[in-house]
Amino acid sequence: MPEIRISIGNRDFDVACQQGEEHFLRAAAAMLDAEAQPLLAQLGRIPETRMLLMAGLLLADRTAALEDQLRDAEGRAQAAEAAAARMQAEPVTREVPVIPAAVTETMAEIAARTEALAARIEERVAG
Repeated sequence: MPEIRISIGNRDFDVACQQGEEHFLRAAAAMLDAEAQPLLAQLGRIPETRMLLMAGLLLADRTAALEDQLRDAEGRAQAAEAAAARMQAEPVTREVPVIPAAVTETMAEIAARTEALAARIEERVAG
């Protein structure tokens, strides 16, 4: 089990971790140190346990806010998926006349007159 030295709030700690997890431990320590440094700048020298507690609480607060944002985003994503599913399940059909009714009626009238003329011509030719 590897042991690595981390620095939080200008204080060094030797911490053991699982093989291959050194990078994660260093990243977590860097996050904790990023919260501890402003505390030290504001409050000066404070006991190690208080510094770690306050830095941990600040990280926990940030994590809780991010979890809230994640839940909100997941809720919006689920609502969008549900709306998309409803739209696919219930397609909207709209009938849009390609040819206006007046044009269709006029064309039908012209067709009827043309057929009548053709019938007269056939009668004259046959008779």
